[in-house]
Amino acid sequence: MRRLHYTFVATGLAAAVVACSGSPAGTPPVGTLPIGSASGSTKIQHVVIVVQENRSFDNFFATFPGADGTTVGKAAAMSTSQQSNCPVPVPEATTIPLTKVSLLGKGFPSSFGPQIGQDLDHLYSGFNIDWDTGLMDGFDLEKLGANGDGGPACTYPYQYVNPTDIAPYWDMAKQYVLADHTFQTQGSGSFTAHQDLIAGGTDLSESEALIDTPSFFPWGCDGNPQKLVSAIITRAGDVKQYGGPFPCLTYTTLRDLLDAKSVSWKYYAVKVYPYTNCPKCEGPGIWSAFDAIKAVRYSSEWTTNVSHTPNDFFTDISKNQLPAVSWITPNGPNSDHPGDLSDTGPSWVASLVNAVGESSYWNSTAIVILWDDWGGLYDHVSPPTPRNWEGGPGFRIPMLVVSPYVKPHVDHTVYEFGSILHFIEDNWNLGSLGRNDKASASIGNAFDFNMAPRPFKKIAAKYSRNFFLHQKPSNEAPDTE
Repeated sequence: MRRLHYTFVATGLAAAVVACSGSPAGTPPVGTLPIGSASGSTKIQHVVIVVQENRSFDNFFATFPGADGTTVGKAAAMSTSQQSNCPVPVPEATTIPLTKVSLLGKGFPSSFGPQIGQDLDHLYSGFNIDWDTGLMDGFDLEKLGANGDGGPACTYPYQYVNPTDIAPYWDMAKQYVLADHTFQTQGSGSFTAHQDLIAGGTDLSESEALIDTPSFFPWGCDGNPQKLVSAIITRAGDVKQYGGPFPCLTYTTLRDLLDAKSVSWKYYAVKVYPYTNCPKCEGPGIWSAFDAIKAVRYSSEWTTNVSHTPNDFFTDISKNQLPAVSWITPNGPNSDHPGDLSDTGPSWVASLVNAVGESSYWNSTAIVILWDDWGGLYDHVSPPTPRNWEGGPGFRIPMLVVSPYVKPHVDHTVYEFGSILHFIEDNWNLGSLGRNDKASASIGNAFDFNMAPRPFKKIAAKYSRNFFLHQKPSNEAPDTE
């Protein structure tokens, strides 16, 4: 487990159905929609959002046919001191070939030994170093460590994963939709990314928004109020680490819109251990994003709508209780986090897709798979302009859309995380949160609802569903940032 070290400042601003055979078009199959759940306005009656960890688009799909990828990166000149601490010095601005590596970190020259398995800086400060005002050449100047407190990253960020190691993802990309211009809502780490995926933004007021990560764990209402504070960014561009509020938040989320229209939802995640019950736990449950939303954490929805294990997703499908909208976050080793050096992530996602594909839900479902942030790994495409005061858009991440109503293609539309929320809002006539959801193009662009539903073909994977059903919780955070 990677431990965090923080420097504190004063605390301030404190988801027409084509059903199973015999059902009329536009009518969901029996058991498809939970009681009290309103029907969607398209053939999609279920949206499943699978959130993985810390991969840039080039890192996973650099060589995918027809996609905007590259195997060569730009690097800025290092200072003399940086050169002296790097296995491969960069004395002047140049290009660097991306090294092909495995999910287990194999493929780097032996001289990179101490860096293999290290996390990379992906705070807002790290974003700015990598971005370099749009030049996209600062990745060799970033640092190791989740919050940039390690040594120089050197050329370690210039890597891409061997496609054979992520074959399930490439299989999905070939069969369905690979969106190659999807950008984070903010140029920062995982906490705000997960909030963006439920709220479309993290603004606390007209002048302040959450950025980066809170201090300590858990990242939400179950944290220690005496120690846990958030980082904020101001409209003036100042970042206060950590001078924001205790992260038990009151802003509106998609939950509010869904509840108002009686549309069912659920967030599948690992258990949150309150700091009082598990003071030594360093992160289980930090990706349970609604733990940071006061109206959910302190209501019955914390029990009914928030899962304590992502494996409940399989149970709900088998019981015909899949909600209309769901989010799924993984057990740490299954997250694709680069520093974990685990190869189970692609199989984990394949097991989720196969569970839907082999069920009665297939003809009414869209599965969106994405990675929450770039993790400090190289990507060559600069985020679109204009930049907003909340620190976004951030870098490209991979996004896959798996559904019987998409044709195989690479979608070059510019999407952000709000694009997923935008589609959900339109599909169930929810209205809008008015944040990044409103400003972003809907992923509805990827669908063709005039086509007949495509039959499902099982995604082959190294590890079976049974493997994950019997996998013990890691009790580690997928990430520390």
